[in-house]
Amino acid sequence: MNVEAVFEHFPILRSDELVLKKIEDRHVDEVFEIYDNDRVFEYCGIIPKHNKDTVRNMIGHFERDYNKRSRVKWGIFANHEAERLLGIIEAMDFNSKVDMVTIGYFLAESHWGKGIAAEALRMLLHFLFVNVNVNRIQAEVMPRNENSKKVLLKNGFTKEGMLRQATLWSGKGIVDIEMYGILREDYMS
Repeated sequence: MNVEAVFEHFPILRSDELVLKKIEDRHVDEVFEIYDNDRVFEYCGIIPKHNKDTVRNMIGHFERDYNKRSRVKWGIFANHEAERLLGIIEAMDFNSKVDMVTIGYFLAESHWGKGIAAEALRMLLHFLFVNVNVNRIQAEVMPRNENSKKVLLKNGFTKEGMLRQATLWSGKGIVDIEMYGILREDYMS
């Protein structure tokens, strides 16, 4: 796995529709709009944030995590409206021993159901498999999160099973999660 492709310079990913790029302080209002909405995190291990100063500090944590080489959070922006944040997609838990990474994503509620998450995930898969040389990409999903499961399946992921009472998610306690995965060989075929 070529983690330098991720961490040497912040990668900017583009398609005809979207740009995945770094979230900066000037995006605080849009980040707050996402994190202030309890419905966005109904099925996530993330606690909503109802204080703009807390969200402003979080943006600094995005940078810190990137510099520590532990996590990358891309802002999902419309290509024709490059300063409007639609959502966030991330890659974390880079495991070089088995060339594996875990991904996650969430959108502002006003952008649900428009194919944005599926397109952003498609872009991220291409980057991780082609540029970073990852062998496995996985996602953990709460069983009731039907919309997220559809996004994963649309992008070639396979439901690999249910892990019962397997993880502690902030604000949710100990939860069951469904594991979805895609291998390089699945993606390339």
